Parts: sequence; C-alpha cells; structure tokens
Amino acid sequence: MPSSTPLERLLDRLEAAKRQFGTPQQAGVPRLLTALGRSRFQDAASLVRFHEALLFFRAYPADAGMLRLTEELLGSFSERLGRFERAGGDLAPFDEPDVSGIAGSSLSAIFTYQIANWLAGRRPAQVDIDWDASDESLLGPLLLRLHPLYAEDALVEANIPYREWFRAAKSGRGSDLEWLMSRIEKLRLAPELYEHARLAIHWELENSRMSRSRLRLPGRRGFFYHPGPLLRRADISLAAELNSPPLLLERLSRSDGEQMLDLARETSAMRYRELHGFTYGDPRSVIRVELGRGVEAFVAGVPPEHRLPLRAYHAGMFFKNAVPIGYIECLSLFERIEVGFNLYYTFREGETAWLYARLLRLFRQLLGVSSFAVDPYQLGLHNEEAIESGAFWFYRKLGFRPANDKVKKLLAAEEAQLRSDPAHRTPARTLQRLAAGWMIYDLPGTSSGDWDHFEIRRLAMRVQEPPFPASIERAKRGVREAAYLKLMQKDPKSRRVALRLGSGY
Repeated sequence: MPSSTPLERLLDRLEAAKRQFGTPQQAGVPRLLTALGRSRFQDAASLVRFHEALLFFRAYPADAGMLRLTEELLGSFSERLGRFERAGGDLAPFDEPDVSGIAGSSLSAIFTYQIANWLAGRRPAQVDIDWDASDESLLGPLLLRLHPLYAEDALVEANIPYREWFRAAKSGRGSDLEWLMSRIEKLRLAPELYEHARLAIHWELENSRMSRSRLRLPGRRGFFYHPGPLLRRADISLAAELNSPPLLLERLSRSDGEQMLDLARETSAMRYRELHGFTYGDPRSVIRVELGRGVEAFVAGVPPEHRLPLRAYHAGMFFKNAVPIGYIECLSLFERIEVGFNLYYTFREGETAWLYARLLRLFRQLLGVSSFAVDPYQLGLHNEEAIESGAFWFYRKLGFRPANDKVKKLLAAEEAQLRSDPAHRTPARTLQRLAAGWMIYDLPGTSSGDWDHFEIRRLAMRVQEPPFPASIERAKRGVREAAYLKLMQKDPKSRRVALRLGSGY
C-alpha cells in the first residue's frame, strides 16, 4: 500500500534514490533532503528513516554539495530529537539495535566488565548504571565484597534491599558506575563478579561527536563521489580480485592503534555489540589500508594472553568516506580462514559485493590464506535477517560452493528451477535448508575439498594434548598472530593432524 502522507512520500522517494545512482532521479536528491530537513516529524519511525537515508548518502555522496548537506542535516539530529521529545514524542524506538546511537537519544545495554570499565573511564558524564533495567537480586555476590556487613542480611533474610546496601557501601561523589569500577580495581575483585550482576549501563549520547550521527574517522582528506551507478554484484569477479596486485599496507604506531581500537569499541558499543578483537585488540598490530572508492580498513590481532588456543584471530573495521559502515572477524588455521562479514544495515544497498571481495583480497595478502569459509549462521541458520536478505545467494553468486552434500543436491535443483523460470524466487523455507552447511571458496590451483568437512570445534574436542610440535606452540606465544599463522602454514605434519582430527569422516 502506498504511503499516505506527504512526508512518507518524500521518504519513499529518498529511499528509492539509493537505487538510482547515475540516473536523472538522483539529481533531485538535494531537493528531497532540503524539503525533509524543513519538515516536522510526528513519529519516531519517520525520523529514523530520514536519519538512515542521510547516513547512507553521507557515505555515498554524489558530489561535494551532497556531502556537505547530509553532514549539516545529520548534525541537527540532537536538536530534532529534543523537539520531538518536548512535543510528547516517545524516544523508546531509538533504542532498537538496528538504529541505536542516533545523536540526542540514549541506550541501555549489558556489557562485559572490560567494556563497562572502559566506558566509565572514557565517558564518565554520559554513562551510569541503569537500575530500572537491571535485576538487583544478582548483586549479592558483589555486595559481599563491597560491604563488610552485607552478610547480616544475605544469610538470613528473604527480601533484601540490594540497592540500599549498594548505597550504604558507596562513598564519595561521582556516578554509581564510576565508583563501582574504582572499588573493583582497588579491591582487585574478579571481573566475573561484575558480570554475574548483569548490570545494565545507561548511555546518554546527547550531541556527542561519537554518536552514530556524527562519528567520523579523523584525518580523512579526500572523498570519493558517486555521480554514476554503484558497483553491483554482477560487476565483481572474486577470482580476479583475489589475484590482483598487493594492496599498500601501513602499520600504525601504538598510540594511533589504540585510538583506532577506541573508535571501534565505541562504534560497536552504541550498536549493542562487542567484538573480542576490539575489546582485547593489540594496538601494536593495527594495520591500515586504503581499499579504494573512499574505503579505509583497519585490522588488528590480539596479544598472546588473549589469543585462541588454535586459530589465529583478526578483526577489522571499515569506513566509507570516513563513516563506519561495518566490521569483519576472521579466524585462520593453516590456509583456511573463516570470515564473518558484517555490514551495518544502513549501508546494505551500497557496493557490498565489491567491498566484500576487496576485504577477502586484503586477508589473502595479509595472512597467506587460500580457502575461505562462511559459517551457516552467516547464510541464515538461526538468522532470520540473513534469510530475509537472501545471504545465501550473495555468496553463491560470488562463487562460493556448499560443502554439505545434501545442500549441494538441493542447490542443483533450485538453480535448475531458476534457469527454467527467471521469475522464480527461492522461498524462505528453501533458504533455511540451503543454510544448513558451510560454504567454501578455494582459490584456483589449491587442493579443493580438503577443508569441506572440517570443524574447529570437532578438532578442539578431540585434542587432549597439543597436536602441533612444541616449537610451534612456543612460537605462538612469542610472535604476532600473522607470523604464527605463517609458521603453521609451513608445518605439513600439523596440518595433517588437524585435518584428521577436525574432519567428520
């Protein structure tokens, strides 16, 4: 059913313009933006739609004028949300994970101790414990350490005023969160005590430059404009991309690496996300690379004390014209790499296939891998969002193949139906069955099929003693992860053991 109000029709036209780059309709985008900027928004859903379209066109501007206009309008959102709230509007919809982080809004989330402590130190005036969203009864084990006489209640009473005990324990000024973190540090309490309490953290974003509306990668000088059509999946050859010349890699200084990891943590936290590689990232290992078309990527490993027992781990965040648009998480063993690619929902009508192919090229160069694996969750297993977006076909049309024999047969039948009936659309139920196994892309010339039935979980469960030579285990503790992976790749004995123990034959 078509939208019924003039405002909704303007928003429809603006969203349609994401698919009209290089057409006459795109020339009208600045007028649409200006008209919407002057409009009065009566509901949160329309404000969210306007914000997300603005952020998309800020990352994919047609020219410098559109970049300036979108930046100006995004900078007005804290004031817009203030007016909306004063007029009686409900700000609760801005807490939703797909849109959280808009300037002028707030959010509440449960974070690990490491991120809660980091936020308390980085944003002390904006974050605090959200008692209304927390289960105070879980505070007991922590209160036993915070107040010497809490046991007077805890051992005999059924109805304990947990927050009153917290208040009795607290001393000095500052937020509840700030005080709690200082006590945990001073008393050298285990982080698990904090995490058991599952305290929600309330974050008032206000008009912060770190809000999703205003967060930008600092130092960007040139911008890439899109006066013509965006690159589509049909324009991309993954094989050609992976065999392209090396990209220019730049290792950041430790201080610049730490700043980059801070930005990645903040970008993730405001979206209710935490990533092992950002929380524990090694600032000495951060690599910067220009991927082209206005995209920069930053990749980090983790220090030895936070490494996984078997796989090398790397995480990266990427920016389009200084706007964070997604992140990638990669787990590598020998020449095999498991790739978790996450493009924020706002930007999924951009140049997704080109970006994904370019990122695989980067990791091929950085780590020397040649077999790329995508896990079933990314394809749609227990992931409705992936089913709705047709994620399986995204990977299939780039050249990935299913490793599962049942999925291979189902795919052959589905592709035959698509050839006979171009109008056919794969039903959601079929997409769920297609997502039942891993998908693999092997570089031409590699031993195809070796890793088809491999699962790291199976290998880890079967290992009672390290299957790799002691020299490799010692090297893992003393070198960066990329160097460790290259040592592993040179050890055929360990590779044979890993394949035997981790394959489901």
